[in-house]
Amino acid sequence: MSPSATRPLILVTNDDGITAPGIRNLVESISGLGDIVVVAPDSHQSGMGHAITISNILRMSTHDFGMTGVKAFKTNGTPVDCVKLAIYKILERKPDVLVSGINHGSNASINVIYSGTMSAAVEGALEGIPSVGFSLCDFAEDADFRTSRKIVRTITKQVLEHGTPKGTCLNVNIPKLNPEDLLGLKICRQGAGHWSDSFEERQAPGGKTYYWMTGNYTDVDKGEDTDEWALRNRYVSVVPVQYDMTAYHAMTELNEWNLNIED
Repeated sequence: MSPSATRPLILVTNDDGITAPGIRNLVESISGLGDIVVVAPDSHQSGMGHAITISNILRMSTHDFGMTGVKAFKTNGTPVDCVKLAIYKILERKPDVLVSGINHGSNASINVIYSGTMSAAVEGALEGIPSVGFSLCDFAEDADFRTSRKIVRTITKQVLEHGTPKGTCLNVNIPKLNPEDLLGLKICRQGAGHWSDSFEERQAPGGKTYYWMTGNYTDVDKGEDTDEWALRNRYVSVVPVQYDMTAYHAMTELNEWNLNIED
């Protein structure tokens, strides 16, 4: 395809699938900001993290997104597959910005590790593309996206104007609030929390046992500069995320170990 050379090129993806309400609200939110190309999974790919398809075939086809001027493609791959296919098989140049979402449910704190929405944004950053993942803290299919739409457009315009710091993308989480109840946006750090996982044992027809993962999230970080604090206090959280996962603070301690190889 041949997008305009003068208008920004915006790549859109998600992990909830190309028919999810969140991605439609995202596209509608950024309408008019540039040439929009959607490349998204053909089904739910939530919780896939940074998975890529290497042992199965990838299929891709055009999709009628139902919006004038929006070109869309769907694939059986993961969100990261979508980004790679867009860059290397669909687009003739790299996008000016990549936006992922709007995810149904929070990707704050430790959830960023598991998120296909955010992994697509990280993949964009790896490719040198200013990238943002958007999430609404509401898992409902009929979630109210009015507040999210305003936030998506505001931040996308800023990223188009300023880019993002080198080696980073943005993790934007939006509380489940009406627009008039939102207090603003806060630049935050990722909160420290964890999931206490459990597995329900169930019986399938025929008697075979299967397991359904459940769990409870615990926020152990009491800081007032975290994404979880911001969301609880009626702010949109904006966390810069880097793909360099080196724990630099641990290097001094590890260098004190005796790492001489024994004979």
